Amino acid sequence: MLHDTDMDAIFQALANESRRRMLDEVKESPGIIVGSLATKFDVSRIAVMKHLRVLEAAGLIVSEKVGRTRRLYFNAVPIQLIHDRWMTEYSAYWSGNLTRLKYAAEARVQHESKDKKRG
Repeated sequence: MLHDTDMDAIFQALANESRRRMLDEVKESPGIIVGSLATKFDVSRIAVMKHLRVLEAAGLIVSEKVGRTRRLYFNAVPIQLIHDRWMTEYSAYWSGNLTRLKYAAEARVQHESKDKKRG
């Protein structure tokens, strides 16, 4: 079970756009080294390291030291624990139905829009 201080750290880490992008990069490239990750951002390597410390403190990134490099891995467990706290089987059922309804409504609007263009 997550404590409130753990959740605060997770939400704080996810509140920053650069950190969310870093998580995306690490998720897409498991084992990416810090230097390679840093080249993908228009900030200093020191700034990247500060962001990584926040992500590691929240448990969202796990790093492994290999020689002189650090390999980074995404850890989805903290996000899953937050999801599990508020989602129940009942709410998952209804949110799934609402999502399907949303997609059906959007498809219908798109279909009607195409019909108007033709006619």
